[in-house]
Amino acid sequence: MATAIPSGTGRSGASPGVSFQRGLNVLITVAESGEARVEKIAEDVGIPVSTVYRYLRTLRELDLVEERAGTYAPGWRLLELSGQHLTHTRLVELGHAVLQELTDTTGETAVLTVRVGTQAMCLRQTQSAHPIRMAFRINQLLPLYAGAGQRVLLSHAPRTVIDHVLQQPLRSITERTLGRAQLAGEIEQIRKRGFLVTRGELSEGAVAVAMPVVAGGEVLCALTVAGPENRCGPAWRRHARSRLQAAGQRLGEILEHRAAPPTTG
Repeated sequence: MATAIPSGTGRSGASPGVSFQRGLNVLITVAESGEARVEKIAEDVGIPVSTVYRYLRTLRELDLVEERAGTYAPGWRLLELSGQHLTHTRLVELGHAVLQELTDTTGETAVLTVRVGTQAMCLRQTQSAHPIRMAFRINQLLPLYAGAGQRVLLSHAPRTVIDHVLQQPLRSITERTLGRAQLAGEIEQIRKRGFLVTRGELSEGAVAVAMPVVAGGEVLCALTVAGPENRCGPAWRRHARSRLQAAGQRLGEILEHRAAPPTTG
């Protein structure tokens, strides 16, 4: 015998208003996390996994989220609505020449990363010509708490993002990955220094130097140069900082110029 569903409720037993709010909470969780598994979404929103799958199916149909090997990330339509899609496209277009110059002048891989929720993403890179070099995958998601560019982005993120990262379990990727207390204590220092040097936090034997790129008073991305420790000693790190500072300032000025509305005379 079919069970009657009370008027004004969906098959889950929730009213349309509650159901709509749950769906929005699922979307917000994916947007803030950058990439999340169904179990984590269910825990954050406080609803069953089966219900999360139902909302995600609808969000996928609308291109608001996309599935990536068992995890869910913001879809192209959500990125477009938030303005991230346009910003990322502009960074890809304008960042290549800046990255190539960094690689040419430092001899090492240069990377442009952006923050996507509570993770970082490698948006573009130019690789070192050396046989042994550092490299990421384009669009690879990286933890905000480990690595030079990622922690620069974390230090300039909204307080809610910082708190979320500090509250989540922090996996020790290498022996040099910072713990929660060290991470919390360094955030303000990074903002004051304006740069960060890391050694082996994300990849064993790697050295990385990173700086934020600011346009319109907002940190849009981070620039990083990275290589193996045996090539990247103190003199190289000082040189890399100088080149990054010039490159970041130039990219920021280009982004501000492109974003400025045309003047009329």
